[in-house]
Amino acid sequence: MLSTVSTGPAQRVGRGGLARDGVLVACAILMLLTLYLVFLWVPTDANLGVSQRILYFHVPLAILSLISIVVVAIASAVHLARKDERSDAIAYASAEVGIVFCTLAIVTGAIWAKPVWGVWWTWDPKLTLTLVLWFVYAAYMMLRAYGPKGSQGARYGSVLALVGAIDAPIVYYAAELWRSTHPSHVIGVSAESGSLPPEMAIGLIISLLAFSLLFTHLIIERYVLRRAETGVDEIFRSFT
Repeated sequence: MLSTVSTGPAQRVGRGGLARDGVLVACAILMLLTLYLVFLWVPTDANLGVSQRILYFHVPLAILSLISIVVVAIASAVHLARKDERSDAIAYASAEVGIVFCTLAIVTGAIWAKPVWGVWWTWDPKLTLTLVLWFVYAAYMMLRAYGPKGSQGARYGSVLALVGAIDAPIVYYAAELWRSTHPSHVIGVSAESGSLPPEMAIGLIISLLAFSLLFTHLIIERYVLRRAETGVDEIFRSFT
């Protein structure tokens, strides 16, 4: 029994370390480039002043927090269909990273809002729906931590993720749907052409790439750890 367990996920997840290190190095290089562009290269906005520079952090964090819940939902759907533990591990890892990015998106948005709107928070539709998304992440993590263990808890979490992911497209289009005070999109499929000067657009794209690599690296590392945790659980179950 022990020899069977020793060749399971706990050993297999350690492979691919070189590729993971490569992602981390590329992420570090792009992050340094982003800091240079944001603070030394891109021009200061004539209307918003220095506070506009937080845009280069807030926008990538917000976009990736939306992408993350979609990843959780897709992986959860695969898990429900195939009972695949690897898909559940991807969903769990993405949810953990997603709640961190969503929290940072809300915090950086509040920092931007204070000098521009005069308040840290307002119940703008886009902000409110983003807070709802944060609660979806929190509910998922609490369910997985304190709910039923094993496959039953994974199924419950998968259903919650599928329902919660509905919020993502609504958040993305909230400013257009409700004509809210939140600025319209400056990047993405619904952004207007020329909404940003070329230097600002380049800085934002590089920042998005840097945060995307960081997002990918964190999910991979958390996935590896989650699979190792599964391997440890298998070892303990072999003694019971």
